[in-house]
Amino acid sequence: MRARRIAFGATCGALMAVGAFVAGPGSALVTPDIPTYAPVTKVMWLDQGWTAGQRQWYHHASQGTDTLPIPTSWFLALERPGLSLGNPGLLSDSDYLDRFGFIASPKSADNPDGLPVGFARVVATDPGTGRNIDHIGFTCAACHTGRFDYKGTRVLIDGGPARTDVGAFRLAVANALIQTKSPDRLKRFADRVLSRGYSLKQFLDLKIAIDRTVIQGLGMELAHIGDKGSLKEGFGRIDALNRIGNEVFSDQMKIKANYASLTAPVAYPHIWDTAWYDWVQYNSSIEQPMVRNAGEAMGVRALVNYGTSPTPRFTSTVPVDQLDRIEALLAGSRQPTDGNRFTGLRSPRWPSVLPAINAPMAAAGAKLYDRYCSACHLPPVDSDAFWQSGAWLPANRDGKRFLRPVVTPVDQIGTDEAQALDMKKRLVRVPLAFGLKTSPVSTTGTSGVYPYGPALGDVVELVVNRWYDSRTPPVSADDRNRMNGYRPNGIRDGLPGPDGKTVAVYKARPLNGVWATAPFLHNGSVPTLYDLLSPRAERPTIVWLGNREFDPFKVGYVNRKITGGFPLATVDARTGRPVRGNGNGGHLFETPAPGARARPGTIGPTLTPTQRLQLVEYLKTL
Repeated sequence: MRARRIAFGATCGALMAVGAFVAGPGSALVTPDIPTYAPVTKVMWLDQGWTAGQRQWYHHASQGTDTLPIPTSWFLALERPGLSLGNPGLLSDSDYLDRFGFIASPKSADNPDGLPVGFARVVATDPGTGRNIDHIGFTCAACHTGRFDYKGTRVLIDGGPARTDVGAFRLAVANALIQTKSPDRLKRFADRVLSRGYSLKQFLDLKIAIDRTVIQGLGMELAHIGDKGSLKEGFGRIDALNRIGNEVFSDQMKIKANYASLTAPVAYPHIWDTAWYDWVQYNSSIEQPMVRNAGEAMGVRALVNYGTSPTPRFTSTVPVDQLDRIEALLAGSRQPTDGNRFTGLRSPRWPSVLPAINAPMAAAGAKLYDRYCSACHLPPVDSDAFWQSGAWLPANRDGKRFLRPVVTPVDQIGTDEAQALDMKKRLVRVPLAFGLKTSPVSTTGTSGVYPYGPALGDVVELVVNRWYDSRTPPVSADDRNRMNGYRPNGIRDGLPGPDGKTVAVYKARPLNGVWATAPFLHNGSVPTLYDLLSPRAERPTIVWLGNREFDPFKVGYVNRKITGGFPLATVDARTGRPVRGNGNGGHLFETPAPGARARPGTIGPTLTPTQRLQLVEYLKTL
């Protein structure tokens, strides 16, 4: 739903290519190394202000994305990859997809195929080819539905950070397709996909289609064979901005030079209240909700025609009216400052399934919060001080007030620089015929080189405006303003510094519900709140992504080795230096040694272990 969210893969070819390139089209491949979790006895959704019907609709509300660009019937018929003498079970079984982090969802009118939370069946026409598609696409909920387990209870959180590993999932789908070429699997696959009594010709046509898909995948992978600079993302992280750029400017525009390595994985952000922020993204780079949401859909592979045939340029499968409805459900029905509370999707409260909050410890922590945290993260959202804060901007010309979270230059907060700086320095080549509003840095022939962020904003606006103009009658100016969230299409890669030059920044948002958003820092490099409040030398240098067991005392995920999990290394073991993109520095509470300069991002003195626990206990109450 947000532009900062995941762009899952590039194309059908890229999706299939991973497995094809690893072992070759005819190889027998093993199951991806993913965790096996202990069963739970109870599943509970936290009360966040939505009805069950609203929740189910949101989980499967299509964004017009062709994320899994194979027929839905294929996906539902594929068997799990791996070595098996018999039928290994279906790839689409809920218990198997759960191992990748996807949450089971019941069959309903909104989910007739019983797909996981975050999956939607997309039936549309490809605007670039005119062909009809019936594929599966990711929804907003795929990246923004949180989860944790505690002593046999599974707790699920709408709008929380997803715990999925889409890289492993992509590998599983690729390998499943490749292994379908074997005779036994192919026969069972055909029995599921084709009508009863199918002919030999139908069977051979299906086999040819699978072969073609695998070959296309290998070709796409070979196109990126020189990419040696990408970081592995793992559970709960994605390099959203670079993936969106690759999908829009490289794969769909078919401009190979626009491909960029994945250098800045970020944790999926939680999205309650963000409809009312003036700018979003970790680096505070996008202003308008519609451009943010349509850009995310394009990055998760909503199809766009960048040519002129068979439909006009910038026609797409993006359902702009659906995105507007999703945003309205998240935002709520009224201006928050009218009643001094957020409506729509509310932040979760500490649930009774977890140990009770220690009131005296929390009271002591409240004083520490006021002293060390409130200047950046603002007073608690249930306090008068929050609603009277100058962070609430004056009403704009439409009478809307938005919250301006505090932003801090990267070199001052000291957290990993990659997400902010890599967006700032990226350039993309775009045909001059597109007529972007942004001025090119340079031109060559019929194309120009543009700064990535502004170019993305311009292209998304062209796609959205094409949708507005193509309605009968065209969408009115007033309705466009409302659907755009009463905000202009602002894109920025930083703020002016003291010398007038633009400096990259990160945003500090209010901390309501922060206890449910582990791991911490924008790149998920710190497993618990207790670790975040500790000096850097005490922070774990390996964070085991994939754990689901909740630690209610340190608040976050239990950080221990898990078979099939992903060991996020924050420090290079050879050099002792932070791994760029994975670094866990900054936002530090540590007292420098006498005469020493504080590290970048030192925001307070070293807290005693008791003070850290007190502050953590208070953060549970928000």
